[in-house]
Amino acid sequence: MKPMEEIVRFPPTIIPETFEWGNYLHTIQAFPFFRYMRNTLLITTFVVAGNVLSNSFIAYGFAKIDFPGKNILFALVLATMMVPGFVTMIPQYILFTRIGWVGTYLPLIVPSFFGSAFFIFLMRQFYMSVSNELIEAAKIDGANHLYIWSRLMLPLTKPALITVGIMSFNGAWNDFLGPLLYITREERYTLQIGLQSFQNQSTTQWNYLMAGATLVMIPTVLLFFFAQKYFISGMDLTGGTKG
Repeated sequence: MKPMEEIVRFPPTIIPETFEWGNYLHTIQAFPFFRYMRNTLLITTFVVAGNVLSNSFIAYGFAKIDFPGKNILFALVLATMMVPGFVTMIPQYILFTRIGWVGTYLPLIVPSFFGSAFFIFLMRQFYMSVSNELIEAAKIDGANHLYIWSRLMLPLTKPALITVGIMSFNGAWNDFLGPLLYITREERYTLQIGLQSFQNQSTTQWNYLMAGATLVMIPTVLLFFFAQKYFISGMDLTGGTKG
């Protein structure tokens, strides 16, 4: 909320002498803020939905379904967390280029529907805490695994689901590198790329840039503020339900 002359003043001050509320209005008008916000929200919504559905479904299989090689396969899934993302960045880009996805939102959305090792581990710990007697009772009543997962396990593990949703939202909303690699058309930019483009347009107006960064940060702060009790309980890896 400082004017530019106060930002460059030395020594710096914490509290503005003049509150420039117009910084926010100018930032919104300086570039297509609401279009970029719509794009970011679209990507984030699909990423959150993909992570919640895929990771909870996969984790249920590892926690409550017995099949040959389950422990070995789960160990391999966890081992993928040791692979740095920069190692797979180039092969993924080549793959998405060959199938014609570069320039679209698909490279940012589709991978979330195939699971994440950390989220699978988190959800599995919660599912392990649910009594097997509940599963057996549901099977006796004729329920299959899809019904048990959707109607029994998901409601019992709501804190873990919300935790996955919060972390997915934060990662997708603040993602800079992914959109930078795969989005080529300006009208499809996200807020993070939009702020970078705004900074590079001319001499950086730090008061407008910081006002824009504050606006971009507000949704993640509000989300954590209203859902923090679920987030804290969801990070309890001992699980939230005891048989």
